[in-house]
Formats: sequence, structure tokens, C-alpha cells
Amino acid sequence: MEITSNPEYVGIIRLTTSGIANKIGFSMDDIEDIKVAVSEACTNSIKHSNDDTFYITFSILENGMTIEIEDKGKGYDIQSIPTPDLNNPRENGLGLFIIQTLMDDVSIESKENQGTIIKMTKYLGVDN
Repeated sequence: MEITSNPEYVGIIRLTTSGIANKIGFSMDDIEDIKVAVSEACTNSIKHSNDDTFYITFSILENGMTIEIEDKGKGYDIQSIPTPDLNNPRENGLGLFIIQTLMDDVSIESKENQGTIIKMTKYLGVDN
């Protein structure tokens, strides 16, 4: 799906994600985790890409689902993102940490002026 970079659409994406995850058979706790991770990825794209649109792709697996959030924005150096200090949390900077904590597999590809892809997978019946 192609989505306009407007924070108001994150709620619709959360509903779509919830419906797909429910049909696959995820528990309510897992669905909430997936929705939070997707919200964080979408918010990152909206806030940081400087692109007017981003793309979301849902892939249903035999044992779970993969969600890709992609933008064609400014990109960033993945290595420059600091590990958050959980003893002194800040208001910003926890998004990628939250995504990696809630999902089973996460990969991030980003290239300057070519955009970013966050690929997140959640497997059925796997506890983090």
C-alpha cells in the first residue's frame, strides 16, 4: 500500500495490521506488539524521511507475517543510531529499540538520498 506521510493515517494502518494479524491467528498480546512496532516504523518514516509518501507491504508466512515499511526519503547512517540508555530514557530515540524488542526479526536498510526499509517479522507462537 502507498500511504501519504500524514500521522492521521497511522491509525488506519494499525487497524489493517490488526485485522491481518488476527486472521493469521496471532494472540491479542502479539497483535498489540505488532501494532506498536508498525506504528513506530510508520512514525519514523513520516518524521524523518522528508518524503511525501511511504509504502507498507504485508507478507503472510506459513508461521507468521512480515511487514515492510519503505520510504524513498533522505535515508540515514544506521550505525550512527545510538543504543538507548534505558536508565536515563529520553522522550525520543526509542523507536528502533522498541521495534527490535517487540518483533522476532528486524532488518533495516538505509541509503543516503535513497530511502529506508524496515523489515519486521513476527512468528506465531514465539515468545520474545
